[in-house]
Amino acid sequence: MRFLLVFCLAAGALQAQERPAPALSAGPLGAWSFVPALPGMGRPVNVAATAARRQALLTRIGRGVVLIPAAHERDLEADYVQDNDFRQNNTFFYFTELEAEDAWLLLTALGPDSTDVVLFLPSRDPAQERWTGIRLGPDATASRLTGIATVLPLDSLDRRLRIAQFRTRGPVYIPLDASTKGEARLNDLAFSARDVRNVRPIVDSMRLVKDDEELARLRMAVNITVQGHLAAMRAGRPGAFEYEIEAAFEGEVRRQGADRLGYPTIVGSGPNGTTLHYDANRRRAQDGELVVVDAGAEYGQYTADVTRTWPVSGKFTSRQKAIYNLVLGSQQAAFDAVRPGVKMATLDSISRAYMREHSGSLCGETTCDNFYIHGLGHWIGMDVHDVGDYTTPLASGMVLTLEPGIYLPDEALGVRIEDDVVVTAAGAEWLSAGAPRSIDEVERVMREARTPRR
Repeated sequence: MRFLLVFCLAAGALQAQERPAPALSAGPLGAWSFVPALPGMGRPVNVAATAARRQALLTRIGRGVVLIPAAHERDLEADYVQDNDFRQNNTFFYFTELEAEDAWLLLTALGPDSTDVVLFLPSRDPAQERWTGIRLGPDATASRLTGIATVLPLDSLDRRLRIAQFRTRGPVYIPLDASTKGEARLNDLAFSARDVRNVRPIVDSMRLVKDDEELARLRMAVNITVQGHLAAMRAGRPGAFEYEIEAAFEGEVRRQGADRLGYPTIVGSGPNGTTLHYDANRRRAQDGELVVVDAGAEYGQYTADVTRTWPVSGKFTSRQKAIYNLVLGSQQAAFDAVRPGVKMATLDSISRAYMREHSGSLCGETTCDNFYIHGLGHWIGMDVHDVGDYTTPLASGMVLTLEPGIYLPDEALGVRIEDDVVVTAAGAEWLSAGAPRSIDEVERVMREARTPRR
């Protein structure tokens, strides 16, 4: 998960329908046909999708220049490379789907029917590629693979930028955020006394509604994540260390083709399940406790975000059942209310109202919504907390999480259930429905995992 302490989602409640206990996929779900000429043996670029995104951006700005940098090559002497493989800058990736390092994208809008797109790439160095692997160079191969007609060497960028500025005599749009604060070229532009604007608000609003290509990547990330959660549940047992459960999840998602994790895995047993961002994962789970597993896989630069809570013994106590079902009902209420035009704040209020009205005496003299200490959801996409304004009414193609929770530190009892949901024209669709949600489903998966095979 990873909470934004902002408004989020909820309304009406029903138990999840019974279905057979899901099986682990033979996998890998996320296998792809790689392109040897792309850096990292990358996936083919969806030329139509990236071209449409670039055109949509240029249409929005009308007249002007957009300059977007790629991420830089890792510094093997300074970075903690065991934890950080190369990952592309999201804004650059959105418009190119390229994993090329140290590249730049220059977009020019001269009017409704006159646009220009140039990709700048460092020249190839065969000797260096013996160390780093193949790189994409400024040649016809790059143009063919990216669908960008004009691909030039990096050293021609400044000249082409000056020409573009002269031709448009309009604003220069650059991404101003934490990932680009060290870019000297962008800093020089920002303080050049020209009309320089931040392109991120425009791009972020575009990214809020996912196109078909993005939804396909998100679906794969979620499906892989579901397999990881099934593996984690099957690895759960009294006496298991949290890191063993973590390893079961992470090993399975990598086996299924995940590129990396979407965020650090949370495995909180007993009292650790009441700490929202606990991720030390060092404690030993004890019989009778619940385990909160909040974990997601990234595929094709898009991440899932799913949380499941289950009993380490394989069977809920009556107390745990009551709290769990209250959280589950609150989540179902949220889902039932998701539809185009609804706002996140409204859904958050519905979720809390359901929990408050159905608390009874479960949480003592107060209602259980007082122990629901975070917002109900957030956008997901290329970031686990993806970009987008939370005051924006929902629209078809938006993807968000529904994640109510109750945290009772005095009882070492925490429950969070989180699913990924896409808004549709008629309402919403559960993306992560394959991960067991109801008590019966959870217990059946864990029971089957403990049943010896004949």
